Amino acid sequence: MANLKSLKIRIKSVKSTQKITKAMKMVAASKLRRAQTAAENARPYTKAMEEMLQNLAASFSGNDNAPELLVGNGRDGSYLLVVATSDRGLAGAFNGSIIKGARVKIRELASAGKKVRLFNVGKKAGEGLKKNDIVETVTGLSRRAPQFKDAEHIAEKIISMYTHGEFDVCGIFYNRFKSAISQEVTYQQLIPLEVKQDEKSALIPYEYEPNAEEILQELLPQNIAVQIYRALLENAASEHASRMTAMDNATRNAGDMIKDLTLVYNRTRQAVITKELIEIISGAEAV
Repeated sequence: MANLKSLKIRIKSVKSTQKITKAMKMVAASKLRRAQTAAENARPYTKAMEEMLQNLAASFSGNDNAPELLVGNGRDGSYLLVVATSDRGLAGAFNGSIIKGARVKIRELASAGKKVRLFNVGKKAGEGLKKNDIVETVTGLSRRAPQFKDAEHIAEKIISMYTHGEFDVCGIFYNRFKSAISQEVTYQQLIPLEVKQDEKSALIPYEYEPNAEEILQELLPQNIAVQIYRALLENAASEHASRMTAMDNATRNAGDMIKDLTLVYNRTRQAVITKELIEIISGAEAV
């Protein structure tokens, strides 16, 4: 009977877990729709800003007066990697894939003799990369919808560190949302601007007012905040999608486990009943 009791308790426990995973899946699905819309709506703006800055960067090629945020300080001995994850787990491979990508980049830079420091966004990044040189960890952003002021705050800190010569190159790791079942780990260089000039964009003529220099002074810091904001939006959609998929799998696995445990319970119960009947019959015959 003790075995039957333990099986019954375990079935009840798995059913309770199944209710939780099902509820989490529904919550993640609800949040995913809003997060996906926000991420997709931000893409045209960030893409247009990138294209304009790419064009501006081409016009400053070889110019000694070009802003450092655009062309860099001429060194690449130290790197600041911004690793954007979430504060919570139970999201499948969402956090693990970003941390894995960051570790690969850290090893690659370390083998080349570069100094690497980390600026973590999200508690999971701090936990997964705690053995590295972490300059700061920002938490609490993934518990609500990303705000542009959060990205601005992070961008201001990064620009301040760059101005004080604490690093030469800065890039950010995040998960780019592709679909509910597919997210792509992405690394984007923030400082200096990574110029990817192609023939199509090179043929587009622009007229800048008041002038290119003043526009760059205003746009370059804003572009860093915009790119960080896009990363936060993409991360939010990817996190909810990954959590929804993970909780859906967990709910199905719990259902399979309940079926298996119920079958074992019924077989064990039948064996106990058969044993008791045999003992009663044997006792009656002995009398």
